[in-house]
Amino acid sequence: MKATILHNPRCSKSREALAILEAAGAEVTVIDYLKAPPSAADLKALYARAGMTPREGLRTAEAGAKALKNADDDSILAAMTADPILIERPLVATDKGVVLGRPPEKVREIL
Repeated sequence: MKATILHNPRCSKSREALAILEAAGAEVTVIDYLKAPPSAADLKALYARAGMTPREGLRTAEAGAKALKNADDDSILAAMTADPILIERPLVATDKGVVLGRPPEKVREIL
């Protein structure tokens, strides 16, 4: 099975999700999204596959998220691509779907 993870190596939840994928024998493509941010279109497609809105994928604890309180989806996606720290992680995709790995065990749903 192939999996892609939008990963932050400094995040314990992201590291846990990656470990679950590797333990399951998945062939994992790791994207350090802080260094190589996804496009707004890619994020929009991932969130649609996950059945979630961009707002649900927003890392609200970040200072930049406060300015997006009343923003529409396109504005949130634009902000995420401009400042990828605003993307909640880990976001994991397989052929079975996409999940936000919070808690990390949620990735098992798409294995």
